[in-house]
Amino acid sequence: MNPVVETILSHRSIRDFEEKKLTKEQIETIIRCAQAASTSSFLQAYSIIGVTDEEKKARLAEIASNQRHVAKNGHLFVFCADLYRHRIAFEMEGEQAVKNLESTELFMVALIDAALAAQNAALAAESMGLGICYIGSLRNDLEEVSRILDLPDFVLPLFGLTVGYPAKINEQKPRLALEHIYHENGYEKDKNKYIEQLRAYNETVRSYYRKRTGGLRADTWTGQAVKTLMKNERLYVHDYIKKKGFNKI
Repeated sequence: MNPVVETILSHRSIRDFEEKKLTKEQIETIIRCAQAASTSSFLQAYSIIGVTDEEKKARLAEIASNQRHVAKNGHLFVFCADLYRHRIAFEMEGEQAVKNLESTELFMVALIDAALAAQNAALAAESMGLGICYIGSLRNDLEEVSRILDLPDFVLPLFGLTVGYPAKINEQKPRLALEHIYHENGYEKDKNKYIEQLRAYNETVRSYYRKRTGGLRADTWTGQAVKTLMKNERLYVHDYIKKKGFNKI
């Protein structure tokens, strides 16, 4: 197995970091790797905010459900969908079609560009012996995150990425079976097959949690997923992304 595949397949989220900051060289390498990701139509419709100010990190940790590793890590990156520079490009080229930036298509382009860049950054960090954790809970209050980071219109914070030296490494969570994710030449819609596969996966996940917690937890994947999806979380996001200039048409 080559080292790249080995690094990918050994991924797990790290939430306990040593009190050791990343070097400037490490940060720049991670950013350059992020920039090497594929980008739709060469638009590069994302930006990355590095947060080193301890007060800002502490405030972002509060927003992110008081997760300690958001404040205590080697470095905190915030990935943003970004069409601000494209609005400037319209001005530079003497064009008036800025409204085009408000389309759902360009919103999706910016989201996908940011996600691809982030995964490159995560893989680069892990290949350097560092640990990472994505922080989606910054979306608990995007307006406050935008204020803290002084983000203009057409720049939307999507998620954080904490990076650092692992102080503790948990057992890897089991993923869905390959045949449940990969469909060949069309989507597999056999409900009975789906249920059979999910029941098998539930047992795998239940065993994982029992082992990890010494029998204190026995969650299933379907139970956990439904519990999450039953919450009416972050419903404000629909209106907020439009307020920032995205996804209007």
